[in-house]
Amino acid sequence: QVQLVESGGGLVQAGGSLRLSCAASGIIFSINDMRWYRQAPGKQREWVALITSGGNTNYADSVKGRFTISRDNAKNTVYLQMNSLKPEDTAVYYCNVLRKATSLQNYWGQGTQVTVSS
Repeated sequence: QVQLVESGGGLVQAGGSLRLSCAASGIIFSINDMRWYRQAPGKQREWVALITSGGNTNYADSVKGRFTISRDNAKNTVYLQMNSLKPEDTAVYYCNVLRKATSLQNYWGQGTQVTVSS
């Protein structure tokens, strides 16, 4: 079965940095595009970043220039490096894949909490 496990969240002061990790299993990792989303209380889930199987990246305007998505296919892991964090970045961050083997069915991790204090 597909499993996505996020880690690396925590409490950080504004201006600080965190690196999130998402370890994937049950998929052919190297052929799948990977995404990060986040959801704050009372708000809908928001797309944050994309990395394609070929290594191309794209970001939401709210994080562009501050966040970097990357992947290590040998470790079946996708990362989100978050710099210059702001209180509005506070959310639960989720790893996501539209799995090619299941006709682009969505799979989600359990999420990891990021809290940015002022």
